[in-house]
Order: sequence, then C-alpha cells, then structure tokens
Amino acid sequence: MIKIPRKNKDKIIQDIQEWFQENLEQEIGSLDAEFLLDFFTENFGGFYYNQALTDVHTLIYEKTESLADSIYDLTKDTFTN
Repeated sequence: MIKIPRKNKDKIIQDIQEWFQENLEQEIGSLDAEFLLDFFTENFGGFYYNQALTDVHTLIYEKTESLADSIYDLTKDTFTN
C-alpha cells in the first residue's frame, strides 16, 4: 500500500473537503474525506505509481539514447590501409 505522510494526508483531506463544497455544494467531514482518500489510494494508487514508473523508464531510455548518440558523434574518422 502507498503510504502518505500525515502532513500531506491532512492537506489532501482538506482539498477533498473543499472540492466537495465547491463542486457538489456538500460538506464532508474530515473522517469521511480520509476514508475516501484511503479508498482511492488503495484502489487506484497503483495505476498512478505504475504510470510514474513508465514515465521514468521512458525518460531514462531517451536520455540514454541521446547520450549514446553524443558518444558516437565524438568518434573520429580513421584511415585503413
């Protein structure tokens, strides 16, 4: 399970409460907001985590390819007899 530090969790809970108020015109208590956060974290957090890993993998691949091209550009022409 993804662990969210308490300080961050408190901020997210506050954001959930504000979202409910602004978009649904409903008040939601902090405990309900925390349950909702826990539900989404447990059930959907893995999707975001996996996508982040995919994004990092793509970035590393692109940077490695660029580095390989840069190294190739440094090669010197040589004459062979």
